[in-house]
Amino acid sequence: MAASKLTKREYETLAAFRFSLRQFLRFSEEAAKSEGTTPQQYLALLAIKGYPGREWATVGELAERLQVQHHSAVGLVDRLAGEGMVSREPSEDDRRQVLIRLTEGGEELLGKLASVHREQLRRIGPELRRILGLLSDE
Repeated sequence: MAASKLTKREYETLAAFRFSLRQFLRFSEEAAKSEGTTPQQYLALLAIKGYPGREWATVGELAERLQVQHHSAVGLVDRLAGEGMVSREPSEDDRRQVLIRLTEGGEELLGKLASVHREQLRRIGPELRRILGLLSDE
């Protein structure tokens, strides 16, 4: 892949975008910790609840959404199940698959965290749109 030469402004824009993303990720990490969970557990709950078209996900789908190895997703689900945040049930279509659903406790925790994340995105959204606009203009 041949790299094209970037201008100083393009480097500045990319750096600003990366900085904004990192600020949001830091916010997310702190928000999860303040609710007594880990950032990865919050992301797992969000991935399950936010899976397109349904209220559950398989472990394989969760691994893909989180961009982790299958065995890491299994461990994450084990911890979440141990804390009462998710439940497992065998798939009626394919008994080899396990469907992961949020419990009432998982729904409650996710609702709190998703609300503060939405508010943070509303605050930083204009700046992100400005930066993305600069990238598309170049």
